[in-house]
Amino acid sequence: ALVTGGACGAFQAFSLFVKAKEVPAAARCPAGGEGVRWRCCRQAFEELSGIHRHVALQHGGDIGQQAEPTAELAAAEVSPSSGPVPAGNADGLNGRSRSSPEVSCTLPDTSHISYDDLTSKVGEVLLYYCYCEVKDPEKLCAWQKALCQHLHLTGKVRVASEGINGTVGGSKVATNLYIEVMLSQPLFKDILCQEDFKSSAGGSHCFPDLRVGVFKEIVPMGIDPKIVSYKETGIHLSPQEFHTEVEQYLSQASQGQSDTILLDCRNFYESKIGHFQGCLAPDIRKFSYFPSYVDENLELFKDKRVLMYCTGGIRCERGSAYLRSKAVCREVYQLKGGIHKYLEEFPDGFYRGKLFVFDDRYAICSNEDIISACRYCGTLWDQYKLCSSQHCRQLVLTCPSCRNKGLTACCPVCQEKELTVTSGASGQTLKEECECTRSRPRVPIERVSQRTLDAGK
Repeated sequence: ALVTGGACGAFQAFSLFVKAKEVPAAARCPAGGEGVRWRCCRQAFEELSGIHRHVALQHGGDIGQQAEPTAELAAAEVSPSSGPVPAGNADGLNGRSRSSPEVSCTLPDTSHISYDDLTSKVGEVLLYYCYCEVKDPEKLCAWQKALCQHLHLTGKVRVASEGINGTVGGSKVATNLYIEVMLSQPLFKDILCQEDFKSSAGGSHCFPDLRVGVFKEIVPMGIDPKIVSYKETGIHLSPQEFHTEVEQYLSQASQGQSDTILLDCRNFYESKIGHFQGCLAPDIRKFSYFPSYVDENLELFKDKRVLMYCTGGIRCERGSAYLRSKAVCREVYQLKGGIHKYLEEFPDGFYRGKLFVFDDRYAICSNEDIISACRYCGTLWDQYKLCSSQHCRQLVLTCPSCRNKGLTACCPVCQEKELTVTSGASGQTLKEECECTRSRPRVPIERVSQRTLDAGK
């Protein structure tokens, strides 16, 4: 069965690749003949045998990449009679239940789209997530991999039993098709909608490759989703409602009368280059530290109204659920759609500076404010680069003038090591602690009284 599935996967991948190279009928020879029927690598092909030969010789690697997820899809759809059904899956291998629709493995028809349009460098980056019950994460993962490769998308997609979280880049034609297919997926019906996709200028070049995988959580908080569920989330506020709340909070805080905390759920390097005015931005390095941060600062949140926000909203879903589970806050609210959606409506609102994004762009801009500084000379600067020491690779803010002087590391310790690589027996680069990581506490403890005094600044 595995051999047959692999062969079928390879054949289907080959067919899909050839299909994507077809010239639309309207663009063929107008004199009545077939003329050029396929184009690939700036070559034209009139005979099927010609395009088959070319693809077999020149694109074997591409076919191999596409064959793997296609074979996985074929294996996922094998009938229950071909093997034992895992315990708890009484409805078959796909794990289908009445409360969770089966994953559709359909790929869109791209025969009417030219290869150049489908792979254009001018495009966008999509950011989205969908919390829902997924009975067969492996099958959803295989379909996502096949779909993204079919549309020449790059990026990162996390799949889990609690849903899907993705950021992908490609041509405008490809991303539009991706959204269309995602909205037609039965699994996401009546849950995912058009406005759940946040977009920004970019393309496939914004990511080094495509990574699709199955994980325990679609956003890594480090808490079992069964213990802290997205179903226990805070109250969602639209960008307009959130804007009004922040406006009221800043007005009250300036008079020392606020009972509200405006909480940034992101990492320190994100809030460093952009954040809402008057926010509390924890000095944490990763979201998995957020639960410990809450635990260590419960007194800070006692009897408070909390307004939470993050990049696209997903971290607030689990973060607000965790905060609510502690039963110390009076109310917990979160910004629906995150900063992304807020900036679409209020590009010059209460969020100042850049919005950090997890791709090769590092940040996107909605206003001209620069709120961070060069690590070395202190001049205003907010464009991240990777630390030049390969054992570290942290993000560093160093202006062009300082970079020209050779100051390209995140701290003096890394600067001394420069490009020295520390390798283990496996040959892989090992990450080491430097001045930055040693000096930053894993979980900072806030001074409640001082934070209250500074709230309106």
